[in-house]
Amino acid sequence: MNIAANIGPALALEVADAESIAELRHQAEDCTRCDLYRNATQIVFGEGPGKAEIVLVGEQPGDREDITGRPFVGPAGHLLDLCLNEAGLDRQRCYVTNAVKHFKFTPRGKRRLHAKPNAGEIRRCAWWLGAELNILQPKLVVALGASALYALLGPKAKLTPERGHILQPANHPPVLVTIHPSYLLRIRDEAEQDRQHQAFVSDLHRAAEFQLR
Repeated sequence: MNIAANIGPALALEVADAESIAELRHQAEDCTRCDLYRNATQIVFGEGPGKAEIVLVGEQPGDREDITGRPFVGPAGHLLDLCLNEAGLDRQRCYVTNAVKHFKFTPRGKRRLHAKPNAGEIRRCAWWLGAELNILQPKLVVALGASALYALLGPKAKLTPERGHILQPANHPPVLVTIHPSYLLRIRDEAEQDRQHQAFVSDLHRAAEFQLR
């Protein structure tokens, strides 16, 4: 099954000539498929075991990820680790990546503020995501947020109505739809934050159950 040729808006016409994630990561180091590489410190590729059954896909690296070169190591990543643990899902057994591999930001003094990648940037970078999935052949992909869902299944798949559901697209691994953990960090109402936290853990628990099949 050639997942890269069927991955939503990427619609890759060619498949990366790589047999392992390490080889694919090396190829991606010089990526210029979109202009985001110009201002980012480095590409932030996915990481995890080469035979991971669960793949977690976020939006893009943040400031901390851009500096370290590793995905989900900032505040949202720490919260993801906490929620994965609550859900009984071991991050060390998952492959963690992003729909977009370079940090998009707006300078604000000495700070770099997150800027949402546009559809064109997601489509161009989805080629790498498709190649990752083609190598890994996972049991389940978890779409963390709208950008990840768009990269995986295109514009017709919507986050809110599909949240918590496992979609079964043709010629593609099943996709569990949920929020990005950064959403939880932006909620100011304590009761609502707790409610959304528990809902997110419940979504991730579905992935943990899927892994046990």
